[in-house]
Amino acid sequence: MSDHVAPARRRGLAEEVADRIREAIFSGAYALGAPLREVELSGTLDVSRGPVREALRLLEREGLVRCEWHRGTTVTTLSPEDVTELDSLRGALEDLAVRQVVAHASGEDLAFIEKTAGLMDRAADEHEMVRLDIAFHDAVFAAARHQRLVDAWQAIRCQVHLFLLTRVGRSAKDYLECVPSEHHGLVTALRSRDAARALDLFAAHRRLALDVLTAPTTPD
Repeated sequence: MSDHVAPARRRGLAEEVADRIREAIFSGAYALGAPLREVELSGTLDVSRGPVREALRLLEREGLVRCEWHRGTTVTTLSPEDVTELDSLRGALEDLAVRQVVAHASGEDLAFIEKTAGLMDRAADEHEMVRLDIAFHDAVFAAARHQRLVDAWQAIRCQVHLFLLTRVGRSAKDYLECVPSEHHGLVTALRSRDAARALDLFAAHRRLALDVLTAPTTPD
């Protein structure tokens, strides 16, 4: 039996490189659409090109980068179709999560969601705010106590992060001013155990972000 099992491969460096590149994208060091060149990354990170190449493949599977033979690798820029699909899929997952939280979350779960929302009041900049926004929704999905739902959220989580960064690119001031109060309202609805009210507020929260991204841009 053991003869039919492939030898284990040593892993770790590519994942570490992927973590570093992902962090650079989320912090704004690499803007949406920015090129990611293997030679430059390998020099910056002081690793050979092999782990960099593998790391970029990992990030491509997450939807964070796009690799095209004629353009090389770039940080993903979301198309209008990407935005619409992400919003609809996130909505379907989040509706189930909200119902689950209302029905099954413990007081401790709800307290953790509320604590995460509270951190938004002290966010230093838009990138930290986006991280906390994602962390809030992480907490909601965790409180749903539905592992396959959490796995489905994890599959699109990084792309939702890009979605929010794209929103910030359109209107950072609006995002920083509005998002904390929006999330406090979501917490109140979850604590009330009113599923209909919570679903309406979560839908309105998503719709505000979508409206920013789908509004026609006006020339300066």
